[in-house]
Amino acid sequence: MKNELPPTPQNITEELFENCISSNDFMPILFEWYKYAAIVCNYIASIDIKSPVIKKIKPIYYGILIGLLNRCSRLMLANIALTHKGNFGETSSIIDRCILESAIKLRWLCSQNEDCFKRFIADGLKSDLEFKKQIELNIESNNGQILAIEKRMLDSIKKYITESGLTEDDINKSKKLPDLASMLECVDMERLLYVIIQKIGSHHVHGTWSSLYLHYLERNENGIYSLRDHDCSPSINQYIWIPLLVLEALKDFIVFTVETEDNHTGFIMWLNGIQKEILNINEYVVDKDFEPINMREDLIK
Repeated sequence: MKNELPPTPQNITEELFENCISSNDFMPILFEWYKYAAIVCNYIASIDIKSPVIKKIKPIYYGILIGLLNRCSRLMLANIALTHKGNFGETSSIIDRCILESAIKLRWLCSQNEDCFKRFIADGLKSDLEFKKQIELNIESNNGQILAIEKRMLDSIKKYITESGLTEDDINKSKKLPDLASMLECVDMERLLYVIIQKIGSHHVHGTWSSLYLHYLERNENGIYSLRDHDCSPSINQYIWIPLLVLEALKDFIVFTVETEDNHTGFIMWLNGIQKEILNINEYVVDKDFEPINMREDLIK
């Protein structure tokens, strides 16, 4: 385990905050807190399972949790790289949905029992087994002759299954994972978050009319549509919602994996402090494109 907490970024200063208030543009400071939250996520995901503060947890289950955290951190940092010049809002919106889904799944796993980790593993492997079945049918129809690409795919699937610790029978008999709405309910998060994360987020993933209108088209005074140029700025909402919910997932991870409440305290206070800074900025923010952002503390509890 690392000995020191990563320092608060030096460029988050009172002067920057005052400049944001003067210009009514809070993107610069929220961008820095978003980036810091991604670094914090990576830091906590790097706690060694052999650390004396970590409970006895099966390595594969611990691996799933830190893998989800690493996914959140790396995708957040990818968003930083994409949006630092104010572009790629359409792409970062797609990535946001992946980040939030990972954070919610982690929170759900931390609220459940060992069986749910097995369900999580099996859920992803069911599609691999279906693929394996199709490859085997192709081989059978080809008089048992195996193509090189088929062998590589079968070997890859076998490796995933072996690493999982489950048998094919275990995977086939496993219950389906609950949907995201049910996971949110399990961790006492409001239905509003499901609407924002899953339903509204799906616009950007699936290319619905709302997404096309927002990111990909322009309409002139004659009602004619043309291609929008590559100038989509990220929404300020993204820099608020994402870090707040990822930080909430980090708190659940700490409580689930770290021994004793005394060891939790420092981590939780640190994470609460970061959330408080973001929520404090949010009090000043009015989104230029939408209604004022209303991120109440009780929404993330």
